Amino acid sequence: MASCMALPREGHLRQLFHIFSYLDSHGNGVMVFDPSYKSIEPGMFEKQGWSHCGYSDLKEEFPKDMPKPRGLGFVVTGFVDSDHAGDSVTRRSRTGFFVYCNNALVYWMSKKQTAIETSTFGSEFNAMKACTEYIRGLKYKLRMMGIECGSDDSSSPAFAYGDNQSVLCNTTIPSSQLKKKSNSIAYHFVREGCARDEWRTGYTRSEENQADLLSKPLPAGAKREKLVGKVLHHVYDKANGVEYDSL
Repeated sequence: MASCMALPREGHLRQLFHIFSYLDSHGNGVMVFDPSYKSIEPGMFEKQGWSHCGYSDLKEEFPKDMPKPRGLGFVVTGFVDSDHAGDSVTRRSRTGFFVYCNNALVYWMSKKQTAIETSTFGSEFNAMKACTEYIRGLKYKLRMMGIECGSDDSSSPAFAYGDNQSVLCNTTIPSSQLKKKSNSIAYHFVREGCARDEWRTGYTRSEENQADLLSKPLPAGAKREKLVGKVLHHVYDKANGVEYDSL
């Protein structure tokens, strides 16, 4: 709705009433900041060898004047998704992602991309780039506050989940090659971050990817209830008298 504020129409007002009607019947949803460590499935984010791809000397850069880390660190994870050409007027895609510190949600974004992508691959790669850019900035801020980024040491990577197999193959397999030159900036940015071990990317099914909520309007049903339950807790449907606890 924010993109329609400059020139609103009657249909936008009806959608606004619909939003407030939903909030009225689901108004008690709460976010829970869970400090416990997020369990990472073994084998999902294996470290790859990048030396034969020209990335042999790349290492994650740390702030030169960062203080000595104290206490327990945070495991940073992200969930990324994109809706290819979802805007029916401009045909721009929409980027959506969530970022967690341990099991606590700390940031989310839903925004139309600045350029029109002709393929799902391109829109998904730009979404992954936007997420990893934020992760890089978040890890810098945490380290400057004396907080470790990882459960064991300050060099532990972040973990980004996505549901597009083409993007994940191009970022996790060192020998993969870029097929579309128009996506080269996002391609090299994400791959270099993987080579530095700043982050690693892994697959999650669309039914488990809560970033799907930020990239497109999901119809009511079991999938939306499950994804909302991953973000909000104790959501009560006043109209139907049903409570959806965290899933």
